Amino acid sequence: MMTSRRLFLSGASALAASFVAGGARAQDVVDDILRAAGQGGWRDTFDARASGSAKVQSTRPIFSEQTIAYTEQAIGQYHNLVGQGGWERVPDTKKLKLGVIDPDVVPLRKRLMVSGDLPRNAGLSQSFDSYVDAAVKRFQMRHGLPADGVLGKYSYLAMNVSAQTRLGQLETNLGRLREKVGTLGNRYVLVNIPAAQIEAVENDRVVLRHTAIVGKIDRQTPIVNSRINEIIVNPYWTAPTSIVRKDIIPLMRKNPNYLRDSKIRLFAPDGSEIDPMMVDWSTDEAAKYRFRQEPGTNNAMASVKINFPSPDGVYMHDTPQQSLFGQMMRFDSSGCVRVQNVRDLVTWILRDTPGWTRQQFEAAIKAGETVPVAVTNPVPVHFLYVSAWSTSDGVVQFRDDIYGWDGVDELKISSAF
Repeated sequence: MMTSRRLFLSGASALAASFVAGGARAQDVVDDILRAAGQGGWRDTFDARASGSAKVQSTRPIFSEQTIAYTEQAIGQYHNLVGQGGWERVPDTKKLKLGVIDPDVVPLRKRLMVSGDLPRNAGLSQSFDSYVDAAVKRFQMRHGLPADGVLGKYSYLAMNVSAQTRLGQLETNLGRLREKVGTLGNRYVLVNIPAAQIEAVENDRVVLRHTAIVGKIDRQTPIVNSRINEIIVNPYWTAPTSIVRKDIIPLMRKNPNYLRDSKIRLFAPDGSEIDPMMVDWSTDEAAKYRFRQEPGTNNAMASVKINFPSPDGVYMHDTPQQSLFGQMMRFDSSGCVRVQNVRDLVTWILRDTPGWTRQQFEAAIKAGETVPVAVTNPVPVHFLYVSAWSTSDGVVQFRDDIYGWDGVDELKISSAF
């Protein structure tokens, strides 16, 4: 496989000198490469095997020695790709999908071929056929987008990030991988912030993967390295001061019954309960009080809270707003991390804690009482930031640089809308 890739790259490099003549000539060269009868299968090159034989998802952790090796390999491939002129921009004014026949499908096909998502033998017709549909879905999966096969605004933005920028993104994130690989432990929980995804890792293998909701751009989820030491079943929720100021006070100004309807009680610093009707909501007076929401289905943390020491006071938890997990841009919290299918994760965390099997855990939730559970063997937890990586040969993952930590505006896809 590596031999065929090198043969192709060495053959294509003979054409690279002509790229200095300008963009139009560069695209002519790319077209020649795409049409070359003797060129090896595109499934062997660049981002993803177009044959579909390589899975986009992997049980290999993001932070592993193998991921470093595959990411280094991807960087080498992208250096060659950039040297060959990168890829042509895809026109982004139409909603292309299966069954459409349009001239814009031709540059779309070229783009997908150059990145390896579409096999060369799919041709360069104007038809958005099943080959293109499968290639677009594969591209979307690699970029953390809904794999619906429809070219919309976010897919176009991800597709039209330049190869040079993607190369820089890989190089930036390789440094992050090298810094942490080998330091996370044998059994740990990883929250990858820009991917809004959680991995439960054991023996260098992902045993659980969860969709997450992480912090908004103006309320960012921080970097965390800690240990999960407590699970609270049916937790109370105490609103942070930032949420009181930014959310609750404005809501009370609009709806004086908000606290009552949400089962949130108000307490003074001395512990005495305060009648919300006695507070001047036109000021920030309420920020000095404690807002505590009772356990229940409408509680902001729903069934469970996952605790660990953190200077920022963040934690992981369930949520009554399960529909948020289906959104593409899952950056909607005030810094804490909401976990889809959180009961599976908690069961894994409590595996070595006597008396807390899945059945016992579910029974405790059903009982409705608040129960703190000390984790017998505290599990390391890491909130880290990786927006580009590769965990298998030929499959490169990219994500929106939601917080701008990669330093390139073109990668902040969500901020364009």
